[in-house]
Amino acid sequence: MNIGIDEVYMQRCLDLAAKACITTIPNPMVGCVIVYNGRIIGEGFHTKQGSPHAEVHAIDSVKNKQLLKEATLYVNLEPCCHFGKTPPCTDLIIKHNIPHIVIGTLDVNPCVQNKGVERLKANCATVKVGVLENECKELNKRFFTFHTKKRPYIILKWAQSIDGYMDISPAKREENTSYWISNETLKLKVHQWRAQEKAIFVGANTILRDNPQLNVRYCSGENPTRMTLLNKQLYNNNFHFFDTKQSTLIFTTFQTENHDGIHYHVLNKTEDYDKQIMDELYALGYQSILIEGGKKTLERLIGKNLWDEARVLIGNRYFGEGLKAPTISLFPYKTETYDEDKVLYIKNLYS
Repeated sequence: MNIGIDEVYMQRCLDLAAKACITTIPNPMVGCVIVYNGRIIGEGFHTKQGSPHAEVHAIDSVKNKQLLKEATLYVNLEPCCHFGKTPPCTDLIIKHNIPHIVIGTLDVNPCVQNKGVERLKANCATVKVGVLENECKELNKRFFTFHTKKRPYIILKWAQSIDGYMDISPAKREENTSYWISNETLKLKVHQWRAQEKAIFVGANTILRDNPQLNVRYCSGENPTRMTLLNKQLYNNNFHFFDTKQSTLIFTTFQTENHDGIHYHVLNKTEDYDKQIMDELYALGYQSILIEGGKKTLERLIGKNLWDEARVLIGNRYFGEGLKAPTISLFPYKTETYDEDKVLYIKNLYS
């Protein structure tokens, strides 16, 4: 791809937008740059839900507002044209007579969805759409998936040994020996991932076997909502899952009452459980979910093609025999190395 000046400024929009990471949810991450006579005279990004949008920050940062009448405004997502928690950005752009607008991608929110572009064009602005479009969609993949597929963006995550095992065989276990697969750097990485998603899901067997905390301990950030699916009552204060220290949602196939801050949602036994779960998460506004296992849960979602991305941690260990890890017949689009361990990133091209 030939890199032109529009791509350069759009990349700056993306860099600005990414600074907010997930603090804008349920709104998308947006950055805005204003250019006059070949130089940037204003820029900004949306910092959090309910605060002014990127276009507002960028316009406010321009010292000489008269220059706006001859400037070009770059933004990675179509400007909003409706009243939400803030006024429409299109109205502000029109108010300042900004003549040229370059947009990365159209908004998929039904409240906007090309209406912002139409409003700008109707008020004599020239509008260009589609600059670094794929990159713009990738930045807000959670937002786009939520609105187009009516479900959260689903990330599968697991760790495995070099020879493809999630756990070593009990027969090969030795006392006082750790069989943790990945290194300390990757442990921190996983907690950063948890802080980036609004929900985290594990199967009941993982709760019983591993007693995971499923929180954010090794970095700053909010704990995701813990979730699981139970076919029978499981409540024990010895399990971290029930410690009420963070939001917890349990999907069940039996009737039960909410208690101690734990919320239950009863599923219909005659319908697909996973679809019901994703439908409920969509209704509750969860834009993303990290699936941390176990093997049955991961393989079930892979088998149903109900996933968007997989992150596979490869620890520098050989187990020889044990619990085989899930397999995905797609090549990773990216590989990262952390000392002797690796992370494979795989996109679902067919979801």
